Amino acid sequence: MRPQNRRGRISQGEKVSKEFEGKVVVVSGGSRGIGRAIAVAFAGEGAQTVLAASSAANLADGAKAVAAAGGIEPLTIAGDLRTLPGCEQVFAEVSARFGRCDVLVNNAGATRGGKFADLPDDAWIDGFALKFFGAVRLTRLFWPLLKEAHGNVVNIVGGAARTPGPDFLIGGSVNAAFGNFSKGLSAMGNRDDINVNVIHPGQTQTDRVEQLFAQFAKAQNKTVEQVRAEDLAKRALRRMGQPEDVAELALYLCSARARHIQGVAIAVDGGGTPGYY
Repeated sequence: MRPQNRRGRISQGEKVSKEFEGKVVVVSGGSRGIGRAIAVAFAGEGAQTVLAASSAANLADGAKAVAAAGGIEPLTIAGDLRTLPGCEQVFAEVSARFGRCDVLVNNAGATRGGKFADLPDDAWIDGFALKFFGAVRLTRLFWPLLKEAHGNVVNIVGGAARTPGPDFLIGGSVNAAFGNFSKGLSAMGNRDDINVNVIHPGQTQTDRVEQLFAQFAKAQNKTVEQVRAEDLAKRALRRMGQPEDVAELALYLCSARARHIQGVAIAVDGGGTPGYY
């Protein structure tokens, strides 16, 4: 609660408390798009954020965005999260620097779209390596620190886990496995007092989605503009989602207000997921 004077106003010079002050939030794929927006949101609430991704240049830009929003300067870690050594690097640096982790956001992932017959083995292996195995490894490594902190895991999965399509078979398969893993992990979270939840973003305005539109356009022999317009019409969406839409939910799921929300998957898709869920 904000400190007030006798008239009920915030007194000058008095510090406004923020829920995540003193807490460490690790965001994989935190340099761009949804991951960056999540880091900015947590930093705005006083958290020390850690951005992990493969590109040092993108991480530098992400760190500037967090600082520009008034947050604490984040720790950035460049490494290949598709590999065990890359994940171990993130854990080692966070442990050495802070000795704690209160929130782990598994957001990294870039699965290819396109015609099934045109997708080679390497594309399938790469899709699982980053989004699925990267998350599994980071979660396993950070679990003891999360247990000590009574922390949170938020897995950014995707609507294709529920609505598979022929032009996104890798992404749908990875997302379905990731969602299953998350639900099973939540039972262990109950035992160890760690909340584990999933966010399924719908079509969100990021560089990643634009890449997918380009891949879909090639597979369907259409222009990117046609694919984008048809996708919005098919889903009956009023607009494309923004990364901040997902970030707000991630922030809430890790707050004290959401302490009894466990093992659920919530779509942030503007109502684009068909069917009842």
